[in-house]
Amino acid sequence: MLRLFVDGDAFPNLLKPILLRAIERLKIETYVYANKKINIGKSKHIEYIIVDAGADEADDRIVEVLQEGDLVITADIPLADRVISKNAHAIDHRGELYSIDNIKQYLAMRNLMESIRESGEITKGPKAFGQKDAEMFANQLNSFLTKYYK
Repeated sequence: MLRLFVDGDAFPNLLKPILLRAIERLKIETYVYANKKINIGKSKHIEYIIVDAGADEADDRIVEVLQEGDLVITADIPLADRVISKNAHAIDHRGELYSIDNIKQYLAMRNLMESIRESGEITKGPKAFGQKDAEMFANQLNSFLTKYYK
């Protein structure tokens, strides 16, 4: 049975009701990891785990307990890469389903942009998260759960 893990530290508020409805409808065993209190909603299917503050504390804990076939929701591309390497699945907040076929490309682009910023170049960050992004996330989550959740 697929379990759901949420990298909660930067989880957009617009996605909380979408995710909560899916969790409740399908009774998905869900774990929300963060280094501060995060509330997606009240559900007997959600366990909230607060980890120590630190760069990759939540990521490390998720990867530690993750099993093949589980789903992780994260905007953290290095975490998504680690998830994919464990034969699990990752969806980002904007609805991108990371896979073995695309994760290295996303990781390379992220690393390139980080290197450009470190050299002193001022770059634009990602566009503001909006309703269209939430809809794309909802569609991808629904599509994924229809295909993989049994």
